[in-house]
Amino acid sequence: MILYIHGFNSSASSHKARLLFTQMKRLGLENEIIIPCLSPYPDDAISELKKLAEQQLANKLVFIGSSLGGYYATWLAEHYQRPAVLINPAVKPYELLRDYIGHNVNHYTGEEYYLATEHIAQLRSLDIDKISKPERFMLMLQTGDEVLDYTQARDKFAGSQMILETGGDHGFAGFEKQFDALLGFCGIDQPLKHSY
Repeated sequence: MILYIHGFNSSASSHKARLLFTQMKRLGLENEIIIPCLSPYPDDAISELKKLAEQQLANKLVFIGSSLGGYYATWLAEHYQRPAVLINPAVKPYELLRDYIGHNVNHYTGEEYYLATEHIAQLRSLDIDKISKPERFMLMLQTGDEVLDYTQARDKFAGSQMILETGGDHGFAGFEKQFDALLGFCGIDQPLKHSY
């Protein structure tokens, strides 16, 4: 079971989420992926993610998180001792999102919300200072990420399986080209699509 976690000001209908769901559907595994639309408030988001994770702990649960979702996925992977794929993950979102304190609009959903200093504190409380088992993680990084400094994730997750591409962008250009590696890490055999 895959739990896909979108990023800040994103949604369950983001480009990567749709691509991944479509691929899972091609494999006949659309019931093996959960893509929630999360609250912009960290405490609410992590509560929802914990609830979903705990419903799936009997299954082979893997977290996939993009950007802020990668930060949440890191906390969840450490908390539940499960693997995670991190796509251009935010390492210190509590620093980055200070610039967003105030009124915000999610351009995917149209939701308006107010980000306050307490929400930044909530994010900081989820920080994992040191990864306990780097091998539990797979990183997908692109050096052309215009939002995040990819070296922060590269250094924090040293020893993890890593796809590091030159160029690209924060959305991870060509995401679908890495499906074999990504789903392989999740324990999903891509040739399933060829079975009869």
